[in-house]
Amino acid sequence: MVTMPEPRALTHSPESPDDELKRLRERHSALAACAQHQPAYGLLPSSQTRGRGPGCVRPVVPIRGRVKQSPAYNLIRRLRERRNEVLRFLTDPRVPSDNNQAERDLRMPKLKQKASGCFRSDTGAGDFAITGSYLSTLRKQSDDIFNSFVLTFQGRPPMPHPIGVAE
Repeated sequence: MVTMPEPRALTHSPESPDDELKRLRERHSALAACAQHQPAYGLLPSSQTRGRGPGCVRPVVPIRGRVKQSPAYNLIRRLRERRNEVLRFLTDPRVPSDNNQAERDLRMPKLKQKASGCFRSDTGAGDFAITGSYLSTLRKQSDDIFNSFVLTFQGRPPMPHPIGVAE
């Protein structure tokens, strides 16, 4: 059985940024390896039989082809295989360490769907999505929403900054 590595205290150590990055990558790999070998959580590959639980008296029939893996096992495998993408926020300051903004962006359409049940037409749904996306972009770029509305109704809508040009 693999033992989980001990966490190090978060202190201002004299390590260089490269040493710290290497240590964090190694810790990620160690935690993923430890999680992958935890049978108590169903992370090991599924058994080689289908529909044969404890106490079943029917004969065991082997499964052909690949064995279906548990969702937890598949998640751990993807975290290990895509380590660079998972840890991208360590090296690229433009990448957030969480997905809270994406979840906030989905909140308004979900509330609209919950309140009315659905959109009356595809055109209405598209208009709602375009307006929400436009306002969300202006908000992320710290533009004043009220002034943006005023300019829009005056026929001079402000355009969001292209990627990489925002101040």
